[in-house]
Amino acid sequence: MPGWLWMLIVVAVLVVLALAVWAFMARRRREHLRGRFGPEYERAVEEHGGSRGAEAELARREAKHERLDIIPLAPESRERYLESWRDLQIRFVDEPAQAVTDADRVVTEVMRERGYPMDEFEQRAADLSVDHPDVVEHYRAAHSIHTANEQGEATTEDLRQAVVHYRALFSDLLETRDNTAQEVT
Repeated sequence: MPGWLWMLIVVAVLVVLALAVWAFMARRRREHLRGRFGPEYERAVEEHGGSRGAEAELARREAKHERLDIIPLAPESRERYLESWRDLQIRFVDEPAQAVTDADRVVTEVMRERGYPMDEFEQRAADLSVDHPDVVEHYRAAHSIHTANEQGEATTEDLRQAVVHYRALFSDLLETRDNTAQEVT
């Protein structure tokens, strides 16, 4: 067999091996991102029109997150926020619109104290999605209702749902499943 044919076979084998390694790495990356981001992965695929753009965005979020200094709350802070949450739940009965505004404020304060950047809303949600992928959709839903509330377009049931959504994120941010943060009046 001529030498050029052997060379062609070696090059073909190397190309096939490179493609197999690339496919394996892409599958591993996809599995990692799906596992880390859960339902947020599917949302990103929908938003970016496919897995390629979604995976690039989610990888960008991970890289940005690595540069952040996200810290747990001190026990005193956690207790202070739990007390604020109890108060806003009690006020919900008489002042549901104000309770939603307060819930948004409390969640924002917790995020700020933990070290999340306070950029515009979509960036905050993206930053949260790295650590809290299972509840970031609650944050988006609550924020949407909060915005409708500011425009006078939210019903009392909408406001109740907003508090429930904020509570899901609040509990995750506090890293507790304390029942005092679980019940909405």
